[in-house]
Amino acid sequence: MTNQTQPEQATTPAAVKGFWDDAEIICAYTRAQAIEDGVLVDVSETAMEAGFVYPVAMTAAAWADCVAWSDEDTRRQVPQDEFGRLWDVIWMAKVAVKQGNGGTQLLYPLHRVPRGGKAQKPRLTHLKLICGPGDTPEPVITIMLPDED
Repeated sequence: MTNQTQPEQATTPAAVKGFWDDAEIICAYTRAQAIEDGVLVDVSETAMEAGFVYPVAMTAAAWADCVAWSDEDTRRQVPQDEFGRLWDVIWMAKVAVKQGNGGTQLLYPLHRVPRGGKAQKPRLTHLKLICGPGDTPEPVITIMLPDED
């Protein structure tokens, strides 16, 4: 008598091959559309200068909180500009990636002068970086506020 065990049932997506074959796509919103609509801000050029190899975008909320800066802000608060603030966001993201554990998501600290008040000293905030597929399977990076998805 031989002792044969039955192979376990696979529970991977391959096991349900065909499940989505007849599914109808109700709505698709691409990364390119989000950039065109202003929901995401493409910062790939600056990110590549800092050493990123994948396209990088920020959510509009993260941009507004950590990058946006006007001449009025400079007159009211402290001299800064958007390029310098963007560079800080990107550079700290790069540092966090180098120090990270290789995961697809990380939270990283950033000191920035809050906009719209009278603050002149930087305050600590955090940003979330996610790496995953974009409109194609190729990886892209998105930087957002911690409470955004």
